[in-house]
Order: sequence, then C-alpha cells, then structure tokens
Amino acid sequence: MKNAIKKFWDSEDGMGVVEVVLITIVLVGLVVVFKKQITSLVNSILSKMTNQANKI
Repeated sequence: MKNAIKKFWDSEDGMGVVEVVLITIVLVGLVVVFKKQITSLVNSILSKMTNQANKI
C-alpha cells in the first residue's frame, strides 16, 4: 500500500493538462482585467494601418 501511494505521488501524468488549464485561466483573467486597454490598443493599431494603407 505504501508503495502504491508513493508511486501515485511521484506520478506526473496529468501535470501537462493542469499547467495548460492554469495558463489559460491566467490569460483569460488578464484579458478581463485589461479589456479596455487591449481594445484601445488594437483600435489604434488598426486605424494607423488603415491610414497608412490609404496613403499608398
């Protein structure tokens, strides 16, 4: 029984999934917190691209 618990404790089979889920949660949280800043940045970049494309 002790060996089974130790083997389970040392197993890392599900660690990749947990890492991906945690990274996704952090990224979604950052997007929610900085939504206004991200939106204004993207709008600014797109308007500059449009203005530069119209000059060509």
